[in-house]
Amino acid sequence: QVQLVESGGGLVQAGGSLRLSCAASGRTFSSYTMGWFRQAPGKEREFVAGISRTGGSTRYDDSVKGRFTISRDNAKKTVYLQMSSLKPEDTAVYYCTSVNRQYGAISLTPADYGSWGQGTQVTVSA
Repeated sequence: QVQLVESGGGLVQAGGSLRLSCAASGRTFSSYTMGWFRQAPGKEREFVAGISRTGGSTRYDDSVKGRFTISRDNAKKTVYLQMSSLKPEDTAVYYCTSVNRQYGAISLTPADYGSWGQGTQVTVSA
């Protein structure tokens, strides 16, 4: 498994942009599909985006498609989430995560993920 630390959250006005980063430790980062989830107060944790081990395949929730871009740099053991055209409804704690087994596929289900970061708050004001 990998250990994950997110950064880059903050307060931004609607229409603005933020880039989240997730730094991983461990030698096998490139063996894991990675994902970003988010959780707003009073709501369940939801899938935002996922990226395959090589970065060749990505998947997005419909609510962020066309506005968010997930990417990874395996040499730096880092995964990114570039967020643009942010909306107040994007306000949440964003979590970086890795699937719970090496070579696993992108999944929309939190239970399929093993390691989680501590989360970073993103707040979008109207």
